Order: sequence, then C-alpha cells, then structure tokens
Amino acid sequence: MGTRSTIMDTNSFRPEHAAELDHATRKLTDKRNKILGESYRLFYRNPVHLVKGQGQYLWDAAGHQYLDVYNNVASIGHCHPAVIEAVNEQMKMLNTHTRYLHENILDYTEELLQTTPDEIDRAMYMCTGSEANDLAIRIAREYSGGTGIIVSQEAYHGTSSLTSGCSPALGTEQPLDDTTRLVPAPDYYRIQTDDLGEWFAQQIQQQIDDMNAKGIKFAGFLADSIFSSDGVMPNPVGFLQKAVDVVHANGGIFIADEVQPGFARTGDSFWGFGRHNVVPDIITTGKPMGNGVPVSGLLAKSEVLAAFSDKIPYFNTFGGNPVSMAAAQAVLKVIQEEELQTHSKYVGGLLLKELTKLMDKHEVVGDVRGAGLFIGFELVKDRITKEPNKALALNLIEELRNTHRVLTSVAGPYGNVLKLRPPLAFQTKDIDWLVGALDQALTKLK
Repeated sequence: MGTRSTIMDTNSFRPEHAAELDHATRKLTDKRNKILGESYRLFYRNPVHLVKGQGQYLWDAAGHQYLDVYNNVASIGHCHPAVIEAVNEQMKMLNTHTRYLHENILDYTEELLQTTPDEIDRAMYMCTGSEANDLAIRIAREYSGGTGIIVSQEAYHGTSSLTSGCSPALGTEQPLDDTTRLVPAPDYYRIQTDDLGEWFAQQIQQQIDDMNAKGIKFAGFLADSIFSSDGVMPNPVGFLQKAVDVVHANGGIFIADEVQPGFARTGDSFWGFGRHNVVPDIITTGKPMGNGVPVSGLLAKSEVLAAFSDKIPYFNTFGGNPVSMAAAQAVLKVIQEEELQTHSKYVGGLLLKELTKLMDKHEVVGDVRGAGLFIGFELVKDRITKEPNKALALNLIEELRNTHRVLTSVAGPYGNVLKLRPPLAFQTKDIDWLVGALDQALTKLK
C-alpha cells in the first residue's frame, strides 16, 4: 500500500482495532466491512455510534453527550429548526429540478450574490463540493484554453475524476493528473521569509514556468483560502493577493474553494478569501451551504462563465432543486439574522486566546493559529526544530473522544495539527469544555 491518505487514514478505525471494541460496536463494524466497499473509513480506533444531534452537541447510542469541534457540514448547528421547517414545508409542496421554473432558486441566488464581490454575478448549482470543483475546472479550461491546474501540496478538492486528480491529500495510490502541479503550502510557522505573499507567488510562477516548458498551457489556481487540508494556514492576512496577481498575469483564473472557509466560518468575512481582499474568478461551495442537505454551488464572473456556458449545456438533476434551495435559504437567513459571522469572529477570538495559553503550559504545543471558528492546533516534539508530533496528535484525539467526549480530527501533511472547526452554534460556554479537555489530555499523554 502506498502513502495513506492524510484526510482519510490519519484518524481512522483499522481492522487491528476491532479486538478492543465492545460487542455492539464490533457487530456494526463487522457488518460495514461485509456489505460496504473497502474504501470507506470510520473515525477513531473506537468508532462513535451517533444517534442524535442538536446545535454543537451530539449523542451516541448509549446516551453520552459529545462536543462537536469538527463538523462544518451542519454549519449552523445540528438539526437546526429553521432548516428542518424549511425543508419539511417545501417537501410537502414540490421537489423537481431546474428545467422547470421555480422561485426558490432565483430568490436564493439574488440573496447569495449580495454576499460576493460585485464582479461575481452568476450562479450554478450542484449537490456536492466535488461537483462544484469539477465544473470549475472545466470552466477554467474553456476560458483559458489551457489544461494546467495548480493546487497546494496537501490539497483536497473532491472525489470525481477531475477533482481527485487535483487532490494530493487522497494519497499516492490516487494518481494526480499529468497537468496538475503542486506548490508548497504557505506555512508561516515553518517557512522563514519576510514576505510570505511574495514567496508563495514565486512558487506558483515556478510551476507555471514548468508547465510552459513541458508544453502545458496554464488554466488556473484552485485553492481553499485557509488551506485547511495543509494544516490551517490563515495568516498573514492578505498574503494571497500577489499569488492571484501572478495567476492573472499568466492568463489563468483563481478558483476559490470555499467549502470549508466560506459561509461566515472565518469571522472576518462571509467568504474566506475576503480576509485577503482578493476577488476570485470562480467561487465554489458545498457542505455548509445546506446544513447537511446535499447542495453546492458555483459562483462566477459572467465573462469567465460565458466561455463555458455559451456553448456547453449543463444539467444536474438534483442540483438547485426546490428542497435544497429551501434549505440553503434557511441557512443564509440564520447566518444573517443570528449574526453568525460576528459571532464566529468574537467566540473564535476568545477560543484562540485560551488555546494559546496552553502553549505556556505544554511545550508540545508548537503553534496555535486560526480565523474565527477555524483553528489549527499544532503539536511538535521540539519547539526549536519544530519536528511534527503525529503520534501525540493521534493519541490526543483518541483521548479527547474516549475520556472527554470531544470530537475533532487532524490535518496537515504530518498529521500533527488538530483541526478545530465546530458548528457555528459553538458558544463561549463551550470553550471551557474544549480547552479543559485539551489541557487534561495533554497532561496525561505527554
């Protein structure tokens, strides 16, 4: 087996863990192994059997309550009543597709485009982030006339043929496209430079030059603006601008994959790219858009989209259906009415401050960084050498799950960064639970 997938295998149940499970859990894992494909992975050495969710909390089959510090799928909170009501009411009336007229898709699009830069004035809808990024790559190639796509070293952009070929985080057994090029992540913690933006722009230019040398025309740069799979890279604010300038100077487009940093997550802006004061050519989104209802979107500059849409029809049976649009409308309304962007910035700031205090107590905490309710908590063996401590990170998330009932996972090429990304329902009262759990678990494990 080649290098394991950093997003699928670093925090996963493996067959060798089965002997330690209780009878009921073992029965379920055995059944999964028998009837589901081998590609599936479960979180944790002792998988969690969840049966209920509410807000930022989850409950397992035994009635134990957990603090969810990982899920951006239920972005505004598990089982949010506004989404449940909107979906239920629409389901009672109609659910078809976009080849019939319906108000929901038009009303939602007008509202969503008000959150984007003025240059972004068109929208299309799908069901998953993978589909959105797949279409974005197709559009980039039509617009530029090229095929070359640049992504970061540990990027994850989807599971379709096109997107998996641009997702190195899936592991070496998943080959990258011949036209895909990788740039190192803009890791301010590890890269010694006075200007990270200039350094990152140079990395992109080098890969464009390599493409040119091999007869590959550059099409675009596809990036998650907080580089979550690379280990959460939010700073310094504004560093993406020079990279986007290089992309445009070379005839390509910038695709902002906002599946993880979008929809008020980072606090500073509704969209993650907004923190860097850049205007993408295409925005893609997915999971947080429908709070668990499958819906995704692609927003674009009309002149960029026209290169594709003026000659190639596009249809997605379930994309943009009235029920999904009702869910998306409810999510957007909750974000705005409950001021969740402001909430994310405020509560995330308090959480970041408390997490940073753990550095004074635990030498193994090398860095704490984040924006809003999206924080990377990096563990090292030595602060001077910054040698990653993957073993501790994996043991830590197991201890958090088993003893403190806090759910999270790891990210980054070394598997040593805890990705703390709770639903936006996370409150100040939850900070003590999370930080206390981390403190006690680190004290026990180090």
